[in-house]
Amino acid sequence: MELIGPYLAACILLAVAGAAKAVRPMDTARAVALVAPIPLTAGRGLVRAGALAEGVVGVTALVHQSPVTAGMVALSYLGFAVFVAWVLARGGPLATCGCFGRPDTPATWLHVVVDVVLAVSAGAVATTVTPSWLPALLAHEPWRGVPLVLLSVLCAWLAFLALSRLAELGAVRRRLGLIRGPAT
Repeated sequence: MELIGPYLAACILLAVAGAAKAVRPMDTARAVALVAPIPLTAGRGLVRAGALAEGVVGVTALVHQSPVTAGMVALSYLGFAVFVAWVLARGGPLATCGCFGRPDTPATWLHVVVDVVLAVSAGAVATTVTPSWLPALLAHEPWRGVPLVLLSVLCAWLAFLALSRLAELGAVRRRLGLIRGPAT
């Protein structure tokens, strides 16, 4: 299946982001508190619970591909895309989304695009995949799936860089007056 690589990358990224937010929920809780009437302490608990669920979905979908797990991954990324797009469209104060449990990761329209691409890839897998455990899937791939796993990890890493480091670079460039306007 052609879309299994981006789907595996989406699962890896979801699991890593969930774990990071579970450990450091405050930046995401602050982002949520800026747009929703939720006290920061309650938001922290909600973010931690959501992050744990996010991590579980990512790991579960990674090790057992099925229409249900792929659908959950697609809905997760679609939810992220809608939230970030909604905040950005209304000119919201989302200076950091806290996606990876770190401060200074400003949300950008690129964030929305990456989330939509990952949601679409997971949605495509949800509609075409035959339930399979990861070892069984990899057994049918060339070289026992090693290239697929390596490319999926690379894809997840590049998505991470696009969502975090590239956004940070744009924010620094704006602060230094090297560019003007919102990040893309």
